[in-house]
Amino acid sequence: MTETRVPSRVFARAKQEADRVKAGISTPQTQNPAYRLAFQDMDFLLREDLRPVRFQLELLKPELILDEAGIGSTFVMYGSARIPEPEKAQELLAAATDDTSRRIAERLVEKSKYYDVARELGRLASGFPVDESGKRQFVVCSGGGPSIMEAANRGAADVGAESIGLNIVLPHEQAPNPYVTPGLSLQFHYFALRKMHFLLHARALAAFPGGFGTFDELFELLTLIQTGKIQPIPVLLYGRQFWDRVVNFEALVEEGVIGAKDLSIFTYCETAEEGWEHVQRFYSERSTEDRKAEAEWHSAEQVAAHAPTARGKEGGY
Repeated sequence: MTETRVPSRVFARAKQEADRVKAGISTPQTQNPAYRLAFQDMDFLLREDLRPVRFQLELLKPELILDEAGIGSTFVMYGSARIPEPEKAQELLAAATDDTSRRIAERLVEKSKYYDVARELGRLASGFPVDESGKRQFVVCSGGGPSIMEAANRGAADVGAESIGLNIVLPHEQAPNPYVTPGLSLQFHYFALRKMHFLLHARALAAFPGGFGTFDELFELLTLIQTGKIQPIPVLLYGRQFWDRVVNFEALVEEGVIGAKDLSIFTYCETAEEGWEHVQRFYSERSTEDRKAEAEWHSAEQVAAHAPTARGKEGGY
């Protein structure tokens, strides 16, 4: 008797059906937009009332790509798209034609050192070993653009590691920086979905000096940790002189709008080594706390197993 084998599927795959459509006959009916397969009809997918579907697609596609790439966690790096590497910053200063542009160029020169810091931090994070399940941890992830973002991806490329770039469509076209791994270079339409993907896999985050975009992304994370929506992760603020000048965190405490303990959510850093050591120490201490909590739980469980029951005592339950 021959072996009975049950087919894994009986319906044709969507791609097969799509290929059949390409080779189909042409009639007034088949040429009408109404006849298109829904998932091939771009006019249909871009309708206003299909926004929930587009949200779902933009949530799902990056998640599938990162999962298939074996990404276990990321080290996210935020920062300005306007802070050039030191050599280019000096060129901007030399090209300044008035006092205002010269003052701005001088400040950019001061901050340009963080290009090299972000690059080195990218190198250090990219050297973290693959875990026992084969997942890659602390994979560098940036906004995919120039300057500080480029430096982070460049650091990963320096040591032959892949890195992620989460670009977004803007009115002025911006190509991904050349150091992002092509297969991990993703583009978003919705800022909200992009910010979600920044944090879904993030197990450490470094915020370098930046503008509105950096503030938007950083303060969302601070709020999520403050409110307990996510577990704490290492949050590194690079350039204390910059952050103290542009945000008075202590004043927020004094005004009573945040608590003093909220200032412990983040750590100021200056060097790549300092930041990476903080990340390692954070998870080493957390691992110790987890083991201690597990031991206490097992101890309590054993006590409960050997304790006399209350049944039969006077009064009972």
